[in-house]
Amino acid sequence: MAQGHKFQDLEETGEAILAFINSSKAEKLKLIKDELQTFSDQHMETKKIVTQILKEEAQIAESVGQRLLDMEEEKKQRERELESLEEQLRQCIAKSQITDSELQFLKGELESLKNTEHELETLQSEVDEDTTEVIPSAVYVAQLFYLITKIKWEYDAPPNILKGGTILLFVVIAVCTVSVCCVSECV
Repeated sequence: MAQGHKFQDLEETGEAILAFINSSKAEKLKLIKDELQTFSDQHMETKKIVTQILKEEAQIAESVGQRLLDMEEEKKQRERELESLEEQLRQCIAKSQITDSELQFLKGELESLKNTEHELETLQSEVDEDTTEVIPSAVYVAQLFYLITKIKWEYDAPPNILKGGTILLFVVIAVCTVSVCCVSECV
């Protein structure tokens, strides 16, 4: 029985070892399971964080893309406005050139009118001189002629020819020499 007892002791020792191993394995498995659960939890948390980061990055990329499109549209709008302003500038320059040429033309016209006015003033002074000096002199000569010849004058005759009564007389009064008169008798 000693051998049986030894065998039984061996069996008991094996069972104890198996129990110890089984109990160790369960604890190790429990530790491994806990570590695995912790690792899985960390992985899920990391996955959530990475997913959130990727979503934010996608939102940022979308926002940047939209801003880029908006800026491109604004750039095109500014270019259209610039072209419109350039066209307005060209039109204003053309109008300015037309206005400048009209102004130069009007200045020339004004200068011409001033010259004409000066000439008219000169002519007016000459006419005034003729009116105050030559015409009264011619009237004096005509009155003198009437007193001498007793001829009645027809006033509807041309200005440089005077006709009188029954005898047809032509009196030509030279304006440059008032004192000289030519009288000729015509039949």
